[in-house]
Amino acid sequence: MRFAQVTLQNFRNLPLVSVRLAGRHSFLVGANGQGKTNFLEALGYVTALRSFRAAEPRALVALGQAQAGLGFTLEHERFGESKLAIAFGADDRTVEWEQGRVTRLADFIGQFPTVVFSSQDNQLLRGAPALRRRWLDLTLAAMDGAYLAALQGYTRAVAERNILLKHGGRDGAQLTAFEREAATQAVQLVAARAAGVAELSELFRAAHARLVPEGETAALVYAPDTAAATAEDFVAQLAKSRPRDTLLKSTERGPHRDDLEFLLQGRPAKNFASEGQQRCLVIALRLAQAAYFKRHRAIEPVLLCDDVLGELDPERRRKFWASLDGQPQVVATGTALPDAEAGSWQVLRVAGGRIEEGGAA
Repeated sequence: MRFAQVTLQNFRNLPLVSVRLAGRHSFLVGANGQGKTNFLEALGYVTALRSFRAAEPRALVALGQAQAGLGFTLEHERFGESKLAIAFGADDRTVEWEQGRVTRLADFIGQFPTVVFSSQDNQLLRGAPALRRRWLDLTLAAMDGAYLAALQGYTRAVAERNILLKHGGRDGAQLTAFEREAATQAVQLVAARAAGVAELSELFRAAHARLVPEGETAALVYAPDTAAATAEDFVAQLAKSRPRDTLLKSTERGPHRDDLEFLLQGRPAKNFASEGQQRCLVIALRLAQAAYFKRHRAIEPVLLCDDVLGELDPERRRKFWASLDGQPQVVATGTALPDAEAGSWQVLRVAGGRIEEGGAA
């Protein structure tokens, strides 16, 4: 897949942008705060109809405007030349493409895969478990509608249980009903996460090996919050924890507390890895995500590299380019043009929310 034409209106600080992306490598260059990351954010929106910055829709609409519009022409392995139009405000959204108007996220998510490499990705390793769960949920849901449905069902059931807990948990029958619903979905989530992480870990190890010196090994490990193996086990666990959960007014155990651990040489990477090793680990994670998307959909994801290539030393940059599988489209940003070793680039110059073609590098 590749983006051929991008038109944006009132998206963050980009009032009106129309850009043709030529070839496989496009580089947006400009000072910080001019709109480079906003452009990548718009491209990344097509994967799951959400911002990779986790921003609310109202934050994506330009100040003083009621609505933002995104228009794309894409070259796609399954759909050929495909046109996609998205319009949204604070409380509404419409998505239209050749297949018709999109009414369910499950029918759309993952059809246009992108993978974002961000300078903030180290937080996936160092940050709170919620960041890793969000990454894992997006990765699995983009390829599996049943996973998305289980995640949505589990989230709703836990939210309803929490409302009852905040009111003292006096309605035992309703609590039991929501606990049974949560348990049914929880078992599906845990099984899918275990299988998904096993596959992703294989891809992660392979990607990491291409980036680092020989003999340095890495792995991903799924760390479920609960050992409940069946829905009945999970219902019993929730029933047992009712007194404590009522006191805390929230559901304290379950898949919404799961984690994902990075290992380097068999040890927790967040405790032992150097800055350079951490950067390689999160780049390997993104490469594994791209390989996972390609394996499951037979679609080449577009790689969106937000100011990350400049953080790598020359040897790691060389290994990054050598590690790319296939011929993906890469759209990258930076405050300076890329080194010649990265090959030729279409250059787009960004200043004050305007994007203009600036030749080749």
